[in-house]
Amino acid sequence: MTDQTDHAIAIPVDGVELDGELVLPTDADGLVIFAHGSGSSRKSPRNAFVAGVLRDHGVGTLLFDLLTEAEDERYETRFDIELLTERLLAATEWLRAREDTRDLNLGYFGSSTGAAAALRAAAERGDDIAAVVSRGGRVDLAAEQLPAVTAATLFVVGGADTQVLELNREAFEGLTGPSELEVVEGAGHLFEGPGELEGVASLAATWFERHLA
Repeated sequence: MTDQTDHAIAIPVDGVELDGELVLPTDADGLVIFAHGSGSSRKSPRNAFVAGVLRDHGVGTLLFDLLTEAEDERYETRFDIELLTERLLAATEWLRAREDTRDLNLGYFGSSTGAAAALRAAAERGDDIAAVVSRGGRVDLAAEQLPAVTAATLFVVGGADTQVLELNREAFEGLTGPSELEVVEGAGHLFEGPGELEGVASLAATWFERHLA
């Protein structure tokens, strides 16, 4: 197990505080900010699993709630991609203001609707974001911003998640920077089959290791 420092944190934004967990392996070069999908939270077991694998590879992680509990109860807020993007950008600024994270190379890992927020935020931040990984992402919701994404971008989609796969293939054509599309054959939207989530985590760890070093 990698030596690491854990911080329970609260990110102030829009007059509220967003709870999260910042974990920094010793001598980490990079840090990945997770953007969960609608109806999920920083406690997403799938994101937590992927984050653990990233930390085993020496990459720091920030898992945080994009919405407060009250906001998450409103359906329209869950799918407010503009709001989710603003929250992700606020978390990025917060990290850049911290002494222990301001100089780290940053990446985003987005799931479902969170992937759209990650791509929009990456377009906004430009070269400040080195890499993005989307897991089963609704990347079509960031279609207009994709040409502005300079970060190395990896789309990971389940082969049996046919509608989202088609949306990813269409959106992939809009990327202009370094990019790859990986299809996990037979996997559904949640990658629940044996070894499927492990495959996603391995792909993500390799991608971030390469581009955050």
